Amino acid sequence: MSAVRAAKQALRREVKQRLSSLSEEEKLLQSLRLSQRLLSHPRYEASRRLALFLSMRDEVRTEEILRDALQRGKSCFIPRYEAGGGNRMDMLQLRSLQEVQSLPTTSWSIRQPAEEDHSREEALSAGGLDLILMPGLGFDRSGRRLGRGKGFYDAYLERCTKHPAGKPYTIALAFREQMCPEVPVDHNDVLIDEVLYEE
Repeated sequence: MSAVRAAKQALRREVKQRLSSLSEEEKLLQSLRLSQRLLSHPRYEASRRLALFLSMRDEVRTEEILRDALQRGKSCFIPRYEAGGGNRMDMLQLRSLQEVQSLPTTSWSIRQPAEEDHSREEALSAGGLDLILMPGLGFDRSGRRLGRGKGFYDAYLERCTKHPAGKPYTIALAFREQMCPEVPVDHNDVLIDEVLYEE
């Protein structure tokens, strides 16, 4: 195993431990304050087509952001991770907040459109994206991101760069407890433009 992979695994354990000591109340408080900051962010306000993640238990809650984006008439896209080999992920359009509850849940407890649901627009099949809100386990101030080890987002950002609209601006949403002095990266890791967290 490479030194970088080993360092990442050790850091994942450390961050997961920090997150497990966070109360639900504290997660909600930080999520609310970060959502407020994002909603007045110039990049968010200017965006027309954005991708965001439906949060897992150890991630900043994104419900408020999704609600706001849909109210403002933005086109919202959420990830669908492909089962089986490879690290293919598509960003599919979500039309309403109510739809979220009816989406099937994966083995990782993430809600996503069903494999056989072909009615949704994939972001890169049309106008591309101008903003992606990035999940992750850990981050540092230089925009390095510690994912969960599957490489879905890095591969997707690589695909974005080939789209006529170009690579979207990326903003990570992080609990204070997810910030690290330095995240180890290798050549496949794509840096994030900005990390939003509470100082």
